[in-house]
Amino acid sequence: MTEPDIPLLHEWLQRPHVLEWWGDRDERLTPAQTRAKYLPRVMAEERVTPYIAMLHGQAIAYAQSYVPIGCGGGWWEEETDPGVRGIDQFLSEDTHLGRGLGTQVVIAMVKLLFQDPAVTKIQTDPDPANLRAIRCYEKSGFRRVKIVVTPDGPAQYMLQERPLPT
Repeated sequence: MTEPDIPLLHEWLQRPHVLEWWGDRDERLTPAQTRAKYLPRVMAEERVTPYIAMLHGQAIAYAQSYVPIGCGGGWWEEETDPGVRGIDQFLSEDTHLGRGLGTQVVIAMVKLLFQDPAVTKIQTDPDPANLRAIRCYEKSGFRRVKIVVTPDGPAQYMLQERPLPT
């Protein structure tokens, strides 16, 4: 994702299917707040890398990876492995739901992150009620580990380890 993508991201963040599971459901960001929160250099300071997923030249999803160790604020305080990465994403259009595109985005993110030999495993933490996301992650190779309590509430902690060399 680059700075010119922020207005598009802001538009996506207003959509009901995104608001249902992403961010604070009771507080919609203004364009200025979206810019301040998602500006790539600001996110880099928090060790978050933002992406826009493309399909046939069309932007179809937002995704981000992050380094869990040292996140602070009650996030992943027990994590000690510097090679763990976390991922989050959403599809831009509700018409894309249920078509396998989310699974394709997750598989692409996992493949991208595992290109770095320092990455040992990848985690994600959907809301336990978000069964569509949980199934997407399972189809992408993640396994359910446990329910955890995060600053955003309960989450289904899911994990995918680096594949063994063949």
